[in-house]
Amino acid sequence: MSQTVGDYLLQRLREWDVDQVFAYPGDGINGLVAAFGKADNQPRFVQARHEEMAALSAVGYAKFSGKVGVCLATSGPGAIHLLNGLYDAKLDHVPVVAIVGQTARSAMGGSYQQEVDLQALYKDVASEYLVEVNVAEQLPNALDRAIRTAGSSRCPTALIIPADLQEEEYSPPQHAFKQVPSSPPGTAWPRPVPPEPDIDAAAEVLNAGEKVAILIGQGARGAAGEVRQIAEVTGAGVAKALLGKDVLPDDLPWVTGSIGLLGTRPSYEMMRDCDTLLIVGSNFPYSQFLPDFGQARAVQIDLDGRFIGMRYPTEVNLVGDSAATLRALLPRLKSKPDRSWRETIEKNVASWWDTVDREAAVDADPVNPMAIVNELSKRIPENAIVTADSGSSTNWYARNLRMRGDMRGSLSGTLATMGPGVPYAIGAKFAHPDRPVIALVGDGAMQMNGLAELITIARYHTLWSDPCCVICVFHNNDLNQVTWELRAMGGAPKFEESQSLPDVDYAGFALSLGLAAVTVDRPDQLASAWDTVLSAGKPAVLDVRCDPDVPPIPPHATFEQVKSATEAVLKGDPDAFHLVVQGVKTKLQEFLPGGKH
Repeated sequence: MSQTVGDYLLQRLREWDVDQVFAYPGDGINGLVAAFGKADNQPRFVQARHEEMAALSAVGYAKFSGKVGVCLATSGPGAIHLLNGLYDAKLDHVPVVAIVGQTARSAMGGSYQQEVDLQALYKDVASEYLVEVNVAEQLPNALDRAIRTAGSSRCPTALIIPADLQEEEYSPPQHAFKQVPSSPPGTAWPRPVPPEPDIDAAAEVLNAGEKVAILIGQGARGAAGEVRQIAEVTGAGVAKALLGKDVLPDDLPWVTGSIGLLGTRPSYEMMRDCDTLLIVGSNFPYSQFLPDFGQARAVQIDLDGRFIGMRYPTEVNLVGDSAATLRALLPRLKSKPDRSWRETIEKNVASWWDTVDREAAVDADPVNPMAIVNELSKRIPENAIVTADSGSSTNWYARNLRMRGDMRGSLSGTLATMGPGVPYAIGAKFAHPDRPVIALVGDGAMQMNGLAELITIARYHTLWSDPCCVICVFHNNDLNQVTWELRAMGGAPKFEESQSLPDVDYAGFALSLGLAAVTVDRPDQLASAWDTVLSAGKPAVLDVRCDPDVPPIPPHATFEQVKSATEAVLKGDPDAFHLVVQGVKTKLQEFLPGGKH
């Protein structure tokens, strides 16, 4: 039997060690689907319920595996559906290759069914590399380059393959090395280090400072050990951008936690009071949470020079690998004998965690959402992977979840799209089938797409050596983050028609699929419920009815935000009285003995 273009595509993916392709079928990729059948499903065709979920699963896989994720969809509507997941990859700098079908070449330009100008459509999202393959000889270099570009530029790339070409006989490129159409798969990546004079200049800035603050993002993940050493020498505290939440554990007493609107009080205080700032592998965009302009001398380290010096007037900009650059910097740093700055940071961090515990213990109707994550933090395995969705539950992931051990965690950091929590968890389980995965998801996101992807989990969980995959639903029947944004930023009361959600039995749906499920509607049930789902021996849904009126406004909320929220209540918010009571009770915890004054 002759080898088709589709057959060769799968062969080359196997040579690149691609183990699975997250996909949804359609007649625009029938030639590729048939090739999967002939190849004994190697790589595995992982059928999502929707193409967007296939793309988001590929993003989750790439984030947690460190490898390139691959997704596949048909022409027209399938390719369109991939876009949101691909933009998530683009904005969070994640390597994903999208392979999409297209109308047969002979029909192009004839307004054929499902014919869309995919090159125009994908021009932005796959701006680093986008090609339509129109002859078989194009394919090897096109696929190899798509994979290499995705990996080297940490971005989505795309191949468009017309339907008729997929079924044609494959013929290799006609040149002297036609049996080796491209270099063998695999690439050795460099670890660039800036010139020594620039390293010296950075050391001078850090040595001159008395109150050093460090901000790390996902670009510091490979440099966690070096960041620890720098922090010890300089006496600095370390704040974490949300995509870098898992770079350092939260049991280090000088790690101040997340920064920004979803951040912690000690991170806010450290940036407010520091005189020196070191930014490592972060493009954190909210400059209002960084030191005031002119307050601090600053150094930034990033592998990508396009994202350096953008957020703060940094004095020294070092374009290089985070770990290698920090290793070159370390011998030039002088240990600071005065540890009063570090002691202040550690005191603030300890006080903050006490406050968080007290806030989580505040009575609510029926369950305080902070308590959900607090109880998880007490028992989560040290090798767990946590995915978070976009919504008010993100606040509790950012502030309340205590990273420790080898835990990993991520979310849609820059696009902040709703709905990645469950598909990210699926991608994580395929990346690490031996590790427990927990997704923290709002009920809005579950209704948007999470419920459907429970079907995907039910279908594939037997492939995972550790079947633990817990989807925790923050069930408050409210699109809660937007509700609070209306109150705090818009000064408007909750608009029921926009914000209220229909009630759904998430646990019941999970049980109908053969998954484990626990429903919680009282705070005293939380601890045992977490124990049950984490040890269920199969995927599980934890459906927790929680209070929508526990305010996610940060402890360093501005006067204007508090004023707007209060005005919104006075304008006739339907939950006015309960909202004020919950807000006062929660805020009061900061001023109790041992709290931060």
